[in-house]
Order: sequence, then structure tokens, then C-alpha cells
Amino acid sequence: MKLQPPTRAEKPLPVGPVVFISGFTLVGLLFAAQEWVNMHRAGYASGPAYALESWGTQYFMWAVISWMLWRRFRSFIDNASVVQMITIVLPVGLVTCILEEMVWVALFPQYPKGHHIGVSYLTRVEWNFKDDLVESMAIFWGAFFFFRGIGYYQQLREKETVAVQLETQLANAKIAALRMQLNPHFLFNTMNSISSLMRIDIDAADSLLEQLSSLLRMTLERRDVQLIPLHDEIEFTETYLAMQDRRYAGRVTRRVIVDPVLHDALVPAMILQPIVENAYVHGLSKLDRKGTLSIEVSKDGEQVKALVTNSGLGLEAASAEQLNGHRLGLANVKNRLRLHYGESCAFSIREIDHARVQVSITIPLQLSADSVETLTRYGA
Repeated sequence: MKLQPPTRAEKPLPVGPVVFISGFTLVGLLFAAQEWVNMHRAGYASGPAYALESWGTQYFMWAVISWMLWRRFRSFIDNASVVQMITIVLPVGLVTCILEEMVWVALFPQYPKGHHIGVSYLTRVEWNFKDDLVESMAIFWGAFFFFRGIGYYQQLREKETVAVQLETQLANAKIAALRMQLNPHFLFNTMNSISSLMRIDIDAADSLLEQLSSLLRMTLERRDVQLIPLHDEIEFTETYLAMQDRRYAGRVTRRVIVDPVLHDALVPAMILQPIVENAYVHGLSKLDRKGTLSIEVSKDGEQVKALVTNSGLGLEAASAEQLNGHRLGLANVKNRLRLHYGESCAFSIREIDHARVQVSITIPLQLSADSVETLTRYGA
């Protein structure tokens, strides 16, 4: 599972034709109510229904006109220069206002009722055009700049989406590079262990080689998958621990405790093995007997907390070795956690006492969509 960019709606603003035209018409009806009150006070006999019908129709017409211009000339509206606004948009606006007045006067020839009896159609158009020119041009230019603003906003969101996608692709590439870096590191150390066993225990070396083959198969099956269910990560880690048991027979006592509710929690692939390997290389390998290793994974609110505790050298004694080039494992883990979760994760390493070291990882709880309904094999 790769990191996924956040999804965005195709239309960040509710500018669909139904919503836009309905809203525009509602504004017209509000103006109609105001106009009717004024007409009623002035002594006109027009009823509220006629006023609402005429004003509602006018604003409905403007809504349809504006939406058709937006659908047909969206690119031009988004990119029109000041010169084009003056030489093209302004004349188009005037012609549109005239045509709108012509249609509206034809639909309402006597608005307000009884006021234009005996007046010719063209005269009524002229009167209405003069009276409504400022209002009509305000509506036209208001719609123009409203749609232009939407265009700017959508372009901004598209640029943000592209930026997020590029950032996500870069993060995936970095994680993949870290995984590729980690696999040879792990393979090199394991082959050294097999080489050492070949001289003293052929059967143990052969068994170790089979377990290494199993680990490599798991790694290849995952390919570029970045997040895997916790039970898969624990299976991988336990196979690695079995290999170490063969090498450190009788010298290390270990336990793995995993909260069953986290069976399908998603974790970065191969996140525990480098920590466990670090515990063996810098701590447990220095002990002749009675070494202890504990892996505990528990649910802490809406987070997953993993603790890896080992006996051996303390941090101060181990730091000299780490400065000699053995810090790859933990540095890799920290970098991958940061790329996956940003500031939503935590990584720490501390010395419990002079002979015990504990590594702590905290990541957000995220459950796999493909839940596996089987009991975990892990417990006290």
C-alpha cells in the first residue's frame, strides 16, 4: 500500500446548474417581495403574485444566460485580459441586457399592471432598458466576476492537488529507496551469520539458510507494498528471531506480546526487524548468557505503540560502535516513519538502566480494509 494523496472533489464549490439557477431565482424573488411592498405603498394595484412572477422570471432568465455563457465560454472568462473585457465582454454585456429586456417585456407587457396601456412594444423595451441598465449590467458583470473567481479557485485547487501528488510520489520514491537500502544491509548481516555457523555447525547453517530463504520470499511477495497488517510484520520478525535463536542458542530469552485487537493494524513493512537486529548487534551479542529481548505491541488510544527492550550494553557503551557505521537500521526506521506519518508518529530510544535499552515507536492506528478473521498466534 503506497502513500495516497488526499482526494479532492471535482467541484470545490456548489456551482452546478440546478444550485446556481435556483439560488439566482431565489434572489430575484426576494427583490420581488421588496418591489411589491414599494409598489403597494406607491398605490399600484399589482398583486404580490404578479410581482413575484415577473421578478422571479427576470432573475431566472439571467441565471440561465449567465450559466450558458459560463458553460460555453469558461476558458475565455477565466483568461480574459482587461482589453478583452472592454472590447468584447462590455459590448456582449450590453447586447445581452437588450435581448433580456426584449424577452422580459414580451412576457410582461403591462408590468406594473395598467401602467403601459397603449404604449408600443419597442417603446416599453426602451423605457425598461433605460430604467434597468445599471441593474442589468451589475447582474451581468457580477456573474462574470463570480465565474472568474470560481475559475481562479479551481485552478488553485488543481495546482495544490498536483503539488500533493508530486510530494506523495516523492515520498513513495524515498521510502522505496530506504527499503532497497535496508534489504542488502539485512542480507549482508545474515550471510555473515551463516558463514560463521558453517565452520562450527553445518546443520544450523543449513537451517538458517532455509529461514533466510523464507524471509526473502516474504520480502519479494510484498514488492513495493509500504503498509502491511501487523500480523504479517510479526510473522516476518518471528522468522528472523528464529534465525537468531539458532545463532544464540541458550543465550537469549525472548518474548513477543501483541494485543489481539491489533491483528489487522497497518504498519510500515519491515519496521521491527531493524530494531531487533540492532538489539542483537549492539546489546545481546555482547552477553555470554541470560540475555533478554521483549517485543510488546499494544493499543494506546487511537495509536499503536511498540516497545522493543533488550539487555546488554547501555547506550553509552553502544554509541561508540554506532559511530563506526552501524546506525543504518535505526536511522532507516526513523526516516521511514517520518515519511509515512510526518509529525503524527514518535520514535525514541532510552536506557532503562545501565544494562537495558528500550526503543519505542508510536504510530496512528489504521486498520486494514481486508480484515482477516483469524486468531493471532501471539501472546504472553
